[in-house]
Amino acid sequence: MRSQEGTVLRRHGPGPELAAEAIELTAGPGETLVEMRLGAVTAQDRTVLGGKQPAAPFVPGSEGYGVVVSSSVAEAGAGVVIRGEGVGVTRAGLWGRYAVVPDAAVHVVPASMEPATALALLTPALTAHAAVRRVGEVRDGQTVVVTGITGLVARLCAIAARAAGAAKVVGLAGVSESVDHVAGLVDQIVRVDELGQVGRELPWCDVAIDTLGGPVTSGVLGHITPGGRLAVLGYKAGEFTTLDLHQLIGRDLRVLPVNLQRTTLAPGDVGQALADIAPAGLRPEVELLPAGRVHEVLAQSASSTRFLLDLTALD
Repeated sequence: MRSQEGTVLRRHGPGPELAAEAIELTAGPGETLVEMRLGAVTAQDRTVLGGKQPAAPFVPGSEGYGVVVSSSVAEAGAGVVIRGEGVGVTRAGLWGRYAVVPDAAVHVVPASMEPATALALLTPALTAHAAVRRVGEVRDGQTVVVTGITGLVARLCAIAARAAGAAKVVGLAGVSESVDHVAGLVDQIVRVDELGQVGRELPWCDVAIDTLGGPVTSGVLGHITPGGRLAVLGYKAGEFTTLDLHQLIGRDLRVLPVNLQRTTLAPGDVGQALADIAPAGLRPEVELLPAGRVHEVLAQSASSTRFLLDLTALD
């Protein structure tokens, strides 16, 4: 076993207020001791701090990045992201100078990825992984269509599809949207008009990843080859769509939801998700704040900016 004393942000009672205090952490069998560097502020953390923590006092933080101190699954000094296995939800989390986590929650970050990028893209990368590899089951040589291609998750889906072996990736974008920043991710751009009608030039595809919903879903369905799959993970264009049952039955199509909360991740899924997107070199919008200013982040409403906490400034 390995022990380490370090400062943590700890919640002691009702409400989101957190207090810094020093505690001793000891890693037992099947656990990894990590020196934390960065912590994400996620929707899960907000839920826990909203009153669903298992007990008080409690250390929040369900996603983070750090360096391994001792572990049986990663070398000392390895940079890792931590996610899953109840961390920050049913057991102590990551908002501290050190953290003790289950070995299964430790995932080595690809050497080519910056720590802040890996952490900021972790959840959307896992969503893309689930959509492309688990639900869409993209295979070598297939043609894949991704709707709403200018969005972050859609771009990650296009990258993941290429990594999974897709021979051709087609992106759908609105008629007025700029696609300059996605041109290198897809082989073809097809426009969708203001009513959600899909352009006639959309080719036949084996798999469609739909982030838009509404009329776009039904439009894309008509371009999927027999036996193909439509993975649906968003409804920005509308919560309702029309399904042509003649097409659905006649071409033996699968329309499947992507729900990351109900998807059980396999041991290598986090590493695979990060490895898939690493070569693209995406740089998400990130704001790094001292951990002591976490209250400012929690007080804000939803934002496109991903806030990360600098956990090295706690001591």
